[in-house]
Amino acid sequence: MRVLASWLLVYIWTTTISALPRVRSPSYQQRLSLPAVQDSQRKYVLPVFDHKPSDRVDEIKRNRKGYLYGASLIGNTSYFPTGDLGDPMVKEHVDLWYRDAAWVSQKVAEEYQSAAATVSSCGGLQNLSSFSLLYDNQWEATQPDGLAIGAQTNYSQDLFFSMERLSVNPYVVKRLHPTQELPFMINDTIVARLAPGWTLETLHACGRLFLADHSYQAKYPRVGGKYSSACSAYFYINPATRDFLPLAIKTNVGSDLTYTPLDEADDWLLAKMMFNMNDLFHGQIFHLANSHAVMEAVFQAALRTLSTVHPIRAFLDRIMYQAFAIRPVGEDVLFNPGGFFDQSFALSNEAVRRFATEHYPLSAGVFQSNYFHQDLVARGLVNCTYGPALASVPFYDDGNAIVSSLRRFTDAYLRAYYPRENLIFLDTELQDWISEAANGAKVLDFPPSPLVSWDVLVSILTHAAFLTGISHHALNSGTPASISGVLPFHPAAFYAPLPTTKGSITSLMPFLPNMTDALNQIALLIRFNRPQLEASDGNLVHMFSSSKFLAGGCSAVAHAARLFQAEMLEVSRQIQSKAFDHNGLAQGMPFIWRSLDPSKIAFFLSV
Repeated sequence: MRVLASWLLVYIWTTTISALPRVRSPSYQQRLSLPAVQDSQRKYVLPVFDHKPSDRVDEIKRNRKGYLYGASLIGNTSYFPTGDLGDPMVKEHVDLWYRDAAWVSQKVAEEYQSAAATVSSCGGLQNLSSFSLLYDNQWEATQPDGLAIGAQTNYSQDLFFSMERLSVNPYVVKRLHPTQELPFMINDTIVARLAPGWTLETLHACGRLFLADHSYQAKYPRVGGKYSSACSAYFYINPATRDFLPLAIKTNVGSDLTYTPLDEADDWLLAKMMFNMNDLFHGQIFHLANSHAVMEAVFQAALRTLSTVHPIRAFLDRIMYQAFAIRPVGEDVLFNPGGFFDQSFALSNEAVRRFATEHYPLSAGVFQSNYFHQDLVARGLVNCTYGPALASVPFYDDGNAIVSSLRRFTDAYLRAYYPRENLIFLDTELQDWISEAANGAKVLDFPPSPLVSWDVLVSILTHAAFLTGISHHALNSGTPASISGVLPFHPAAFYAPLPTTKGSITSLMPFLPNMTDALNQIALLIRFNRPQLEASDGNLVHMFSSSKFLAGGCSAVAHAARLFQAEMLEVSRQIQSKAFDHNGLAQGMPFIWRSLDPSKIAFFLSV
């Protein structure tokens, strides 16, 4: 009777809202005759077609009692699960994570010793070029694909530095709208030498000026004996060449120096290293607050409202494999006082918690605003209406191919279970999940309840898969070890105080890590790799190909999964085939960026 009453309430609601053209719900007889969805062999089924509704109701009652919202971990972001069902689930996820990490950790320890012996035999780190000893013919088991091509040879080029903002960490830079106030000024004579005929104001007025701001890091606590800045950087579209280039870097600490490409070579290279240090910290902790914390909250709401036989629960179960392992593991061994993070980074574990707490409500934790296209448009990186288009946005180019495929699969998957779009109005579990996510799990900027749009539902699940299968790996997984944390250009900390004046540097080596500290940074970042996933079908190509996920005789979903797999293999082929053109560039960059290769990245929140 309770199920019938719930259905009648939804029926009355859907037939009385005149503003919605698809709101007329099918009759009871029509619902019983809908094709395919009532196949008794199907594993996943909507509540309205379930032949055992009372079992389903009882299951959700148990889940609401057993999966409880607990205190956040690693800063104040989203709730973390607890309860009679939540606690054993977390333990299971942690055990799975340690199982996957065990081989990598063992190999890292072995390869660390080999790299140390090689560097020592060559006399240690004596200059910038000697940092290549840390990588050449090293880490072959844990990083079989090596470094991004160009990472060691081309890092001094300004185009290398600037294009990292559109690929390696694409979540910071934004175009400054002409109506926005400029955060800092640069002498017009400097701008005119870099962009003849232009000033800072005219670049700004014409929508050619960009900002990447890490000034917030100035207030964060640092580890003793280590140093960092809190850089703000201007970038611009060169009017003559259309290249996206750096214009200035302001340190925001100490003497608050502002560096430009016209400074002495070592000064300017040091400034770019300062910014990269800030950016490396941002990328690692932003991904934690963005991918992990957000999707954990979305999934916790699902655990409490969706039966295990609901198709949306099945979708989330698949992409959230071992998802609840990362924050407790992080608390125990990564962000604990004196842990791995404190051993390598200048900003301390307390800085990590402060960043997560502060940036979760402002940027990292918002759901709809971080949709792939919506975010890039909002920051003026694509489809800008107030400035010229960027010649190349590699993150968009590679990511768009994957996101488009994800959306096609998600739409096909949902249509297999919702043969008519207005069935979403009758799905009481779905509507409960939407409400629970926003009001119970406190997911920020989540679509409001009741859900009345098919496109909104497709967008929710597409973004969920984007966070676990794309966004996470753009910043984490193999990216830090292959490009964003590669030494000497991307140190996690400086080991000498920052200069108080420009032109005073005689060598960059005192600022950079010694052999032991360098190896510790490399070993930490390589621990984020999961090279064994390709052989174990744990990569993005196989996101929807598991036999358990496809069980139940749903041929439409199996067909959609095969199409997705084929499309991901093609994207992988295209990414692997990237090469330098006659100008020595790939996607407009002097390095080859392959961080989103579906054959190499996990379909889940791996680290």
